[in-house]
Amino acid sequence: MTMFENMTKTELYAILTGVFTACLIISNTIASKTFTLFSFTLPCGVIIFPIIYIVSDVLAEVYGYEKARRVILLGFFMNLVAVICFNIAIWLPAPAFFENSQAFEIVLGSTFRLLMAGFAAYIVGSLVNAKLMSYLKKWDEEKLFVRCIVSTLFGEGLDALIFITIAFFGTMPTEVLLVMIVAQALFKTVYEIIVYPVTRTVIVNIKKLPEN
Repeated sequence: MTMFENMTKTELYAILTGVFTACLIISNTIASKTFTLFSFTLPCGVIIFPIIYIVSDVLAEVYGYEKARRVILLGFFMNLVAVICFNIAIWLPAPAFFENSQAFEIVLGSTFRLLMAGFAAYIVGSLVNAKLMSYLKKWDEEKLFVRCIVSTLFGEGLDALIFITIAFFGTMPTEVLLVMIVAQALFKTVYEIIVYPVTRTVIVNIKKLPEN
């Protein structure tokens, strides 16, 4: 018995789409706050963002690049919808008894710079990750570990480079910015290495499912 018993690949594709989109929105909502880990400064988005790449690996490996790309583009669109709704909620006048308007705006009112950084980093990093997974599978289908790690390293590297450069350039010393980019990319890649057994188990089980 597995966690996927009595499911089809089509049904699971819908679930993975929902997980991917939800994680993306959560990640971009908390990305404006940074935290310190072993003297390294990282955006809080790293807490959940690696899950996006794990799901992306599963989608590209099991369903192919085109279906993975559809989910990535849907996630981009739904994140845009979320940001629009957040800003409409901020702009709407609050009643006098609502005392948390400023806190609400700080949490959900990402600046235009952060918004563009997140969108650009996500679309490039996610598509590169999925494309590499599919390309490397054609090159050598047996080396799943290599595909997952290499695609994540490149995808996360581009994501970190684009997001941190656009979001924080000029707000901190250049050397701190560079360390932050490298630290974020390595943190996410190490995260995926650690959870690779889970990723592999999920992929193996999904491949056994009926198509419809």
